[in-house]
Amino acid sequence: MAALALVALGLAGFPLPSLLFWSKAGFGLLTLLLLVDVLVLYRLPRGLEGERTLADRLSNGDDNPVQLQFRNRYPFAISLTVIDEVPEQFQARHLQFALQLAAGVQKRHTYFLRPTKRGAYDFGFLNAYVASPLGLASRRYKFALHKEVPVYPSYIQMHKFELLAFSSLPEQGIKRFRRMGQNQEFEQIRDYVQGDDYRTLNWKATARSGQMMVNTYQDERSQQVVSLIDKGRLMHMPFEGLSLLDWSINACLALSNIAIKKGDKAGLITFQEKINLLLPPSRQGGQMNAILEALYKQKTAYKEADFSRLYMGVRRQLPQRSLLLLFTNFESLQGMRRQLPQLRQLARQHLLVVIFFENTELVQLLDAPVKGLEDVYTKTITQKLLHEKKLIVRELQQHGIQSLLTPPQGLTVSVINKYLELKSRGLI
Repeated sequence: MAALALVALGLAGFPLPSLLFWSKAGFGLLTLLLLVDVLVLYRLPRGLEGERTLADRLSNGDDNPVQLQFRNRYPFAISLTVIDEVPEQFQARHLQFALQLAAGVQKRHTYFLRPTKRGAYDFGFLNAYVASPLGLASRRYKFALHKEVPVYPSYIQMHKFELLAFSSLPEQGIKRFRRMGQNQEFEQIRDYVQGDDYRTLNWKATARSGQMMVNTYQDERSQQVVSLIDKGRLMHMPFEGLSLLDWSINACLALSNIAIKKGDKAGLITFQEKINLLLPPSRQGGQMNAILEALYKQKTAYKEADFSRLYMGVRRQLPQRSLLLLFTNFESLQGMRRQLPQLRQLARQHLLVVIFFENTELVQLLDAPVKGLEDVYTKTITQKLLHEKKLIVRELQQHGIQSLLTPPQGLTVSVINKYLELKSRGLI
């Protein structure tokens, strides 16, 4: 602004020569101040220190904190314009921050990044432009903080729902179910003590020992909970930046963690035109890490899912009755009926829950106001598509197959609640 004012003053000096002197004097003073500003900014070899701190891995679909830290080594206050070179996957081309630092002060600034795809993310330089109180020049500091960070399935969500599943906070979405039935297994035979249920008396052991003996039981544990993830073409529809496949992977990780904490065995199968991965059910110490690494590496060829191959693989590899949670998507009743024979075969040998998705964009379209005849036709087709989803649920129930129709955003809570419900009813 000062330079523009001096230019205007210089132009006015042509008809008024007395103003030309002041214009030249002003330019001389401005040049002197600029030289002083450059000198004070470049006098110190390292007048600013900068660091970037972030986790060794990021959580997919969650807000991950990135912390920037600066230390002012100048003897005066400075203004900072910070530009962080974040990975290209975020497409954040104008990510910059303005900060003020007093002399000798260290300051932190935290911002958040939400990745929507798994894989390796490269962080580049941290750039900072320093200006003195004069504000006539700025000095660029370029900190080489290159770091490659993998984006894993949502481990933040996994820990969050683990806490909710074992706490008494029903308002958070995780329901608590009263255990029904007597799903118990034999533990040991011991001496009868007053108060024991007479129905647990072991008459053969009593006859042999000459004193009353009872059977003791414990809740049945170590049941198999296997997630079947369809990686076919229909699972790549995007919702809120994440594909249905990534929504399913995040829910699978949270569910597997809770199942293992509940004493059950968690396993994983992913399939497309063939079975791509089969991780046998287990509750050993390294199982959760194995599931996390396996889910991180999942990719797709955008092919149609072959449910007959899935059935043959499950039949060979899972002889024991298990809870099968099938993450898939059906857009039409006819599409589901093509896979129904394989689903019925799976349901004969295992407890099968078919999990598929509501199209939330169609719901929003249905709620939009009608402005013309075209909107009437659009709403009619939308209602038909939404009704077909409900018909799919009804037909699956008619064939004795559990089903779960849920929006992607509520998938994890719905799946965990379904698992806890089935466990409380003694069905697994």
